[in-house]
Formats: sequence, structure tokens, C-alpha cells
Amino acid sequence: MANYSIRDLERLTGIKAHTIRIWEKRYGLIDPERTSTNIRAYCDSDLKKLLNISILNKNGFKISKIARLSPFEIVDIINRLSEHSTDSESLIENLTLAMIDLDEYKFEKTLSKAIIQLGFENTVIRILNPFLFRIGIMWQTGSINSAQEHFVSNLLKQKMFVAIDGQIGDHFPDGKTFVLFLPEGEMHEMSLFFANYLIRKRGHKVIYLGQSVPLNDLVEISNICNPDYFLTSFITSMSDCDVFNYLISITKQFPEKIFFVTGNQASGLKNDFPGNAFFISSPQELILQLDSISTK
Repeated sequence: MANYSIRDLERLTGIKAHTIRIWEKRYGLIDPERTSTNIRAYCDSDLKKLLNISILNKNGFKISKIARLSPFEIVDIINRLSEHSTDSESLIENLTLAMIDLDEYKFEKTLSKAIIQLGFENTVIRILNPFLFRIGIMWQTGSINSAQEHFVSNLLKQKMFVAIDGQIGDHFPDGKTFVLFLPEGEMHEMSLFFANYLIRKRGHKVIYLGQSVPLNDLVEISNICNPDYFLTSFITSMSDCDVFNYLISITKQFPEKIFFVTGNQASGLKNDFPGNAFFISSPQELILQLDSISTK
């Protein structure tokens, strides 16, 4: 069972710490444990209850009314609301609850509904990206374990693979060629999967190499297919200094190629990027770059 500070709950639920304290004192909505120094300590059930309360509150339920509902009534109302809700925050919170409970049916149902309502591309941008950011916070705070992280990753990979398969074979004769790869030691592919989908959807060809690719392999691939662009991501495996040195090395190896670079570890270095490397801060920015390439 995870332990959360009130600041953890604020980041995970979007409810201000001051508001959580008021709800505790005035309505008794949650009753946290206290440490020996009288600091609040929350558990998984507290987090799930606050996520449920947040969903109801955003759908017009007053806190005074929510406080009178039983846990069964809260879950029942949320299940009925989820049948029709298109609110991004509510969908993200439902995905979070499904992840905590390892509830594959609820996760699939919520995600499939979002895709039907918003389309795959908008679902990733509006729902999954914020959801994955929340997972990152939960991982850092020890709020989820490796089983929950793998549970989510595998379900999302399945959706990504289906979406990508739907784009294979549709590239334009004059489309550009992109090599997608992660540096050695980097294993987090989710952003690369979505880039694969976006690039293929816009008529370009993708050579997908995936995780932990040695530099020598990139040289061999470049000799075979002569790509126009490389796209990579830095999430966890390198220090800032190592990221910078890697970018210098790889862009010198391919001085005529354009590199698109994503990932939190690269964001702080974007002003020092080599001339043929460009930081991509979001899927929307990648889409703009791809649309610009398509019109050239």
C-alpha cells in the first residue's frame, strides 16, 4: 500500500491541498493517518476516494451532497456518468482508477470510448499524454508498483500497434523517410510509438528500430535507406551531460540529416542543440513539423 503526502494528492487529483483539508475538517470525507510529527499520511483508498469525489464535483455535484453518499452510491453514480462523459479530466481519472485496481475491463472501456468520441490522435494528445504524465508522478512518489506500470504499458501498446497497423502501406511516393530509435539504455517507447503513427498517417515512411539502438546500427541503416530524418527520445537513461555529448556525436556522424528530439531529459538542453537537431516539445509540435514537411 502506497503512502501519500497531501502535496502528492494535490498533484495526482488536481484538488488543492487547502481544499482537501477543508473537506476533511468540514465534511469528514477522508480521515488520514498521522505520522509521529503530526503530518498527514494518505493511502490508496484515500487517493481513489478523492479521484471519485473529483469526478462527481466536476459533474456538478456539491461537496455537501457527496459527503452524504455511501461508497456504493458514489461508484454507482460514477459508472453512470462514465457512460456519457466526454470530459478529459474525468476520463483521465477513470483510467487512473482502473490502473490502481488493475481493472482491464474498465481501462479498455474508458479508452475505447475516448477513441470513438475523439479519434485516436486526439485521444492520445488530450487523454493519454496527461495520463502518462500523471503515471510519471505516481511512479516518482512510489504510488504505483511495477505491476501497475506494466499493466498500463501493455494495454496502451496494444492500442498503438493496432493504430499503426492501420497506417502501414499508405505512404506517398514522394514522402520522406524517418528513422525512429532510442539511444542505448533507453527503453521507454510510448512517445516513439505515437510518433510512428503520426508520421505514417501523414504519408511518410518509417524505419522503426525501437529500444536501445547502438550508433553503429544507425550508420548501417543510413547506408541502406538514406533517411531524411531521425527521431529519438531521452526519458530516463542519461545525465544532461551524456545527452548533450550524445547529440553532438550523433549529429556530427550525420551532418546532412535532420534530428527531431523529444523527452524531458532533452528539454533543458534545447538552446544548446547542434544546428541540425530540433527539440519537439509535444505531439502538436511534431504535427506542425510534419505538416510543414508535407507542404514543401
